[in-house]
Amino acid sequence: MAVTQLTFQALRHRFLWRLRAPSSPGEIRRTERWLASARVFLALSALVAIWRDPSEVNNSVWASGLLAFYIAQGVFIILLLRRRQQSTPAFRLMVHGADVVWPAVILTFTTGQSNPFFLFFVFVLAAAAYRWGLWETVGTAAAEVVLLWVESFLLSLGFAEWINRILLSQHWPLMHIDAVAFEPKRLFMRSVYLIVMGLLLGYLAEQQKQLRAEKAVIARVLGKASVESGLTGTLQDIAGELISMYGATSAVMASQEANNYRVFLGEIRAAGGVAPVFRWLDSTPSDKETFLSESSAHASFAWRSDSHSSFRVIALDESGDRLRSASADYALRLAQRRDFHSVMSVAFIFGREWWGRIYLFDPTLTGETEEELRFLQELVRQVGPAVYNVYLLRRLRMRAGAVERARFARELHDGAVQSLIAVEMQVDVLRRQAANDPAAVANELGRIQGLLREEVLKLRELMQQMKSLDVDSRKLLGFLSDVVERFQRETGISARFLSEVEEVEMPPQVCREVARIVQEGLVNVRKHSGARQVLVRLGHGDGNLNVMIEDDGRGFPFSGRLSQAELEKMNKGPLIIKERVRLIEGDLTIESNPGRGSRLEIRVPQKREATYGQ
Repeated sequence: MAVTQLTFQALRHRFLWRLRAPSSPGEIRRTERWLASARVFLALSALVAIWRDPSEVNNSVWASGLLAFYIAQGVFIILLLRRRQQSTPAFRLMVHGADVVWPAVILTFTTGQSNPFFLFFVFVLAAAAYRWGLWETVGTAAAEVVLLWVESFLLSLGFAEWINRILLSQHWPLMHIDAVAFEPKRLFMRSVYLIVMGLLLGYLAEQQKQLRAEKAVIARVLGKASVESGLTGTLQDIAGELISMYGATSAVMASQEANNYRVFLGEIRAAGGVAPVFRWLDSTPSDKETFLSESSAHASFAWRSDSHSSFRVIALDESGDRLRSASADYALRLAQRRDFHSVMSVAFIFGREWWGRIYLFDPTLTGETEEELRFLQELVRQVGPAVYNVYLLRRLRMRAGAVERARFARELHDGAVQSLIAVEMQVDVLRRQAANDPAAVANELGRIQGLLREEVLKLRELMQQMKSLDVDSRKLLGFLSDVVERFQRETGISARFLSEVEEVEMPPQVCREVARIVQEGLVNVRKHSGARQVLVRLGHGDGNLNVMIEDDGRGFPFSGRLSQAELEKMNKGPLIIKERVRLIEGDLTIESNPGRGSRLEIRVPQKREATYGQ
């Protein structure tokens, strides 16, 4: 009874384990095509062997006819697979059933203990291993053994003589069945061969399929790490995949950053047919002790014992070796906060900045517990760097946002705020002088009006820089044309936009950076150049998009033409534009003629991703 229960549990685990990485229809179809080709080749080889030595089948016309029928069946299956878009389970089972019966039938005509047609048995076992795995291959071997012993029983009852009498009465060729090969003492060794071969082939196939499934699962989970989804979206997709894969009811991720004593808790629950949602939980002072207590176990599985008041634990260290003395204290602490029967956990550490644990509650394990824990460790180890990159990018964006906000605050403080304070002081002076000198008041009001107009332009430029840009390759040309037109309207500086390209092929991130570069270049023209005319031109050459901003103003405080490397070395040129050009892996060149203007040239490689988009 115990053996039967263990066998059933193993079968159930194998079935559930395969659900993690099912074979695609295309892969199944390729497998059936290869097996169909091998089937025909093996049958043709057997036909050639009979032609060279008819005594192999006792000169039986029936055996040759059966081989010819088998070849025709194989060719028909090949043609059918070429016409059909997919191979159904019923079709594969029917073909495999015919393959199981065929070796037992052809073996009745062969002679000798080690005849060449025994390869048909090897083929059907290999086909079962190639299609499925261990238990199906062993089942195929058992079915073959049963068929052979049934044939042996029928032959012992005189079935061959009865068939030959019927054929003789109809004047048809006799079957020449070799009943000696089916004697129990010889059949016993063949049965042992088949069972042992089924076990070996099935085991090898199962190991190969397990490796394939593990790689497929890791690749599938790794694909959930997405910069576009952000950190929360990435954690939601990965945790949802873990819940689906392990059949858990919920998952909790507890983590902590190096510069923060707070414990961050995120939870996701299985929601039936609805996509689960990852939500951050409010942390409490006891969270660190409950979820992130120090432990020598890197991965563990705890389940309630028969008394339901205590837990039994299997734990592994960081290298995957089992810990002999694993504590169940963490499970007891978790049980005070959540209701569960079993829990699986694994630790993670990303660099020196972010670490924590992932808990899966009430998972359904599909194999040995230690192997499942080792696979979970490997999964976290493989997926971790991708999640860490998303985490670092999030921090980079937060820091970039803080730097940008600091710059805006500095611009407002040094520009608009100081100017408004000065205006307020001048208005107060004018208020006192209004009665004594009206003419001076009028002149001073004109100067104040110009100052206010200048600050309005500065504030508009800051607002444009703070706005998120919805620019891609289709909108870039129109956006730049609008920017140049608005610049001319607001500043009074003559500005033109010329484009030699009709279509731009660049990622949205690069398009946004190009738009920001043009905006920043025009701001610099207005602030520093004193120009009367400015030209923005787009062109292409050598696979690059060329952006040029040219004005007739004061120029830069140097003379000549400098590349980006020379600008960096001499610490010259607009800092923000240089940084944006570097982000899109472009190349900046500045030509300056003091007193007569300057020209900025930016070469942008097309079809290349930016380091990050805003």
